[in-house]
Amino acid sequence: MKDATVVKDTLVGGGGPEAPVRREPPSPDGGAEAARRRKKLITLTRPWLLLTPSLLVLAGLLLWPLIQVGKLSLQDYEVKFGGGTGTFTGFDHYSDLLGSDLLWQTVLPNTVFFAVACVGLTVALGTLVALLLNRLGPTWRLICSIAILAAWAMPAVTGTYVWIWLFQPQDGMASQLAGSIGLIDPETTNWFTERGPFYAIATLNVIHHGFPFVAITVLAGLMTIPKELYEAGELDGANAWQRFWNITVPTIKPVFLVVTILSTIWDFKVFTQIYLMPGGDGSNPEVYNLGVYSYIEAFAKNDYGAGAAAAVLLTVLLLIITVVYIRTLFRQGEEDL
Repeated sequence: MKDATVVKDTLVGGGGPEAPVRREPPSPDGGAEAARRRKKLITLTRPWLLLTPSLLVLAGLLLWPLIQVGKLSLQDYEVKFGGGTGTFTGFDHYSDLLGSDLLWQTVLPNTVFFAVACVGLTVALGTLVALLLNRLGPTWRLICSIAILAAWAMPAVTGTYVWIWLFQPQDGMASQLAGSIGLIDPETTNWFTERGPFYAIATLNVIHHGFPFVAITVLAGLMTIPKELYEAGELDGANAWQRFWNITVPTIKPVFLVVTILSTIWDFKVFTQIYLMPGGDGSNPEVYNLGVYSYIEAFAKNDYGAGAAAAVLLTVLLLIITVVYIRTLFRQGEEDL
């Protein structure tokens, strides 16, 4: 069989002899390669096409406000009747913020240590509750799950006022109980004036509101672990702690990773639980965190540029945590493969 076909082309101008022209036939592999490239292109672009409407909505709801806050942080903005005017100041607000002793000695330590304490205790308590629920029968598991979900469903404002009532000076339940055993004098002790007790109460508030999510999520992971693994561990002589550390934790490690990083993101930007407590609305600078500091600067002092700069700093911290979260998830997925 010939390797090429001969096609006779008529020379332009006619009259002359027809010269045979050899043309290569289309390669079978060329068509297959083009089909593969087309399929790969479709595979790469189809998810983005499907995500486009959602991404546009997110851009309108999140990206555009972030851009506006970033622009505001570069201005001295003055609110006037019917609008406002801004004078460009560059990075002056950022230099003032980063050079502030209040930021480094109070605001950032409050934000970081409070978030770390809340995350650690929330995940620990939620895991213990999940282990308890996993041991209960179906009926009691349902009853207890509904009970703890009631704490999660409670609005943050309502939960905060409950904790304020419990620790109210003089007549609060916790104050009366601590006074009855001689720990404090209810008549002279105010839990909300000092930094340590203030954040201890706020930590209890956040843990109470956040542990149900951890408990239910970890419980879902625990229910996927085959019982045969625990039976094999018992046969090998492993105690309860060894079975938890060597079987439970490695098996549902992605679950622990998700609840830990999501809790970190939520607890870094806590605002309501701090602002509503006595002294948290700006009257006591010792209890500021970044969210409250940004709000006080912008709306209490009418320094919108400084408040926007603090908000951008908090956003950058949250973005760093989010990037770490996403990279860790991808790395965990690659290890599972």
